[in-house]
Amino acid sequence: MAATAPRLAVWKFASCDGCQLSLLDLEDDLLAVAGAVEIASFPEASRAVGPGPYDVSLVEGSITTPHDAERIQDIRRNSRILVAIGSCATAGGIQALRNFHAVKDFVSLVYAHPTYIDTLATSTPISEHVKVDHELHGCPINKRQLLELLNATLNGRKPVISPHPVCTECKRKGIVCVMVAQDLVCMGPVTHAGCGALCPRYQRGCFGCYGPSDAPNTAAFASSLDFHGLPPEASVRLFRSFAAGAPEFRDQSLAIEESAKRSTSSKAGH
Repeated sequence: MAATAPRLAVWKFASCDGCQLSLLDLEDDLLAVAGAVEIASFPEASRAVGPGPYDVSLVEGSITTPHDAERIQDIRRNSRILVAIGSCATAGGIQALRNFHAVKDFVSLVYAHPTYIDTLATSTPISEHVKVDHELHGCPINKRQLLELLNATLNGRKPVISPHPVCTECKRKGIVCVMVAQDLVCMGPVTHAGCGALCPRYQRGCFGCYGPSDAPNTAAFASSLDFHGLPPEASVRLFRSFAAGAPEFRDQSLAIEESAKRSTSSKAGH
C-alpha cells in the first residue's frame, strides 16, 4: 500500500449495519476499492481504528445519544469529505419514530432498568449535527451508487446520483404504474430513486425506503391519498417508516394529523 493512498474510514452510529454490508457486497469491486485506498476504520470488518485525518468518512446511522452527538463532531473535524449513507444517517431511520412521542415512555417499557439508559429524546440525521458533503439514500443503500460515489470522490469529481423520484425509474424500465393500474398505495411520486423501482417491478407499492426525493410535493401526494379513501392514520404511517425523521415526511405526517383533528373537532361541534 502506497503511503500516499487516500484514507477511507467507515463509522457506525444507531443502525443495523446494513449499509456497511453494502460495501462488502461490492465483492470483486471491493478488491479494487481496497487496492486504491487505505481503510483506516471499518467496524463490520475490523475493530482496529487508525488515527485521523481521513480523506473520506462514510457515516452510517443516526444520532441518538449524547456520546454520539460528541463523537460525530470529532469525526467531522478529522474528515476532509464526510458522506452520510443510508436512511438512518440521512433521515433518522425507523428509530426516528421516537421523535413523535415521549422517549421516556418507550424506555420504561423496553428496559428492565431504565436508569442505565442515556439517550436523547430524538433520533436525528447526521446533517442536523455537522456539515455533510454528500448523502446516499436507501435502506440499505444501493451498492452501485456507493461505488460511483467512492469513484467520484477519490477522483475529485461530483458523483452522478439521480435526484429524481422512483416514478422516473418506473418510466425508464417500462413498469406500469401500480397506483393507476391496480389502485395500490405507492410512495414512488415522493421517494428518492435508487432502488431500481424494486417494489413496483413486482406489483407492490413503494414503501419509501430511500426517503424524500429532491423537492417532493408531499402535500399534493397526501391529497391523492385522501382522494383514494386512505384513512388519515394510514397516510401518517406511510410517511413514518424508513425516513420518519426527514423534514419533508415528518412535516407532512404532522399536517395530516392536525387536519384530521380539525375535521373531528368540526364534526363534534355539529
